[in-house]
Amino acid sequence: MVTLKKVAEVLEAQVVSGQEGMDRTVNQACGSDMMSDVLAYAKEDFVLLTGLLNIQVVRTADVSDAAALIFVRDKHPEQDVLLAARSKGIPVLYTRCTMFEACGRLYALGLRGCSGKDRK
Repeated sequence: MVTLKKVAEVLEAQVVSGQEGMDRTVNQACGSDMMSDVLAYAKEDFVLLTGLLNIQVVRTADVSDAAALIFVRDKHPEQDVLLAARSKGIPVLYTRCTMFEACGRLYALGLRGCSGKDRK
């Protein structure tokens, strides 16, 4: 298990909101812009990496119990997305890494992906 604080460090990410939740531990990462895939494959204790900026990412993170929402490629969503994440208690981070690089760094850290074959 890895803390969100360590995830932020490895991704050189800026924590935008949810600093109080950065001690939560995670063991998986899900990198996707297709929220239907996240809902189909993600399990608890995971971080959601995406470049998608709409409110649906917060709804998906909430329903799937994501530990944090990480926007890749230094993308910044509108204020309504940030407020929704804050109201749900979901930490939000920004990283300059591409999706590929962010997922690779997290894999090297020991996190595993959320794939269908890993489901129980």
